[in-house]
Amino acid sequence: GLIYTEHLNRNIKLQWRRKQSLHSFTYFKMLILNLQQNTANPNLVLSEDRKCVRCGDKRQDLPKNPERFDLSVCVLGAEGFAGGRCYWEVEVGDKTGWDLGVCKESVRRKELVTLSPEDGYWAVWLRDGEYKALTSTSTPLPVSVRPSRVGIFLDYEAGEVSFYNVTDRSHLFTFTGTFSGMLRPYFCPGRNAGGTNAAPLIICPVPAQAGGNLCP
Repeated sequence: GLIYTEHLNRNIKLQWRRKQSLHSFTYFKMLILNLQQNTANPNLVLSEDRKCVRCGDKRQDLPKNPERFDLSVCVLGAEGFAGGRCYWEVEVGDKTGWDLGVCKESVRRKELVTLSPEDGYWAVWLRDGEYKALTSTSTPLPVSVRPSRVGIFLDYEAGEVSFYNVTDRSHLFTFTGTFSGMLRPYFCPGRNAGGTNAAPLIICPVPAQAGGNLCP
């Protein structure tokens, strides 16, 4: 599991413990993502800079393009990944419901989303005060400090997506498997619940330095 994480200039440094031994540091490229407007459910409102998304009060009249999620209130990141290691952070603040993770480019967009690896999603969520990793049967996550910001690590070749509570520097969950095809960042701010969950998800700038991936 993840035992230590710290920022190093514009790259994130992870040290993992496996088989009772410490492996060398692995470096992830820091990303500041953009949201892809033409994938956004019509109930969602994106900021002009495409860094924030919230659920609005009414459904907008938007083009019914094939990329758009029609029923589930979600949006994808504009960047896609078919390899490499990367990391991004999302401010969730005091929201009472949200989903974050990655999904296959090929997921269905015109029906209600089922969040599981079998359906092409690797995600965690907050619902009704409970944090869960959306495995096949969903896995409750013991969270001692409520995260106001969540970090997401993607290691494509290793088949890993890891979630990190930036607030208390703790590891939340890691999905392991094998990836194929393009993956995209996935965001769901949840329904606004009469205004109690109206705050946006915000893609956060993370201290970074040009130079790309650094690998051991």
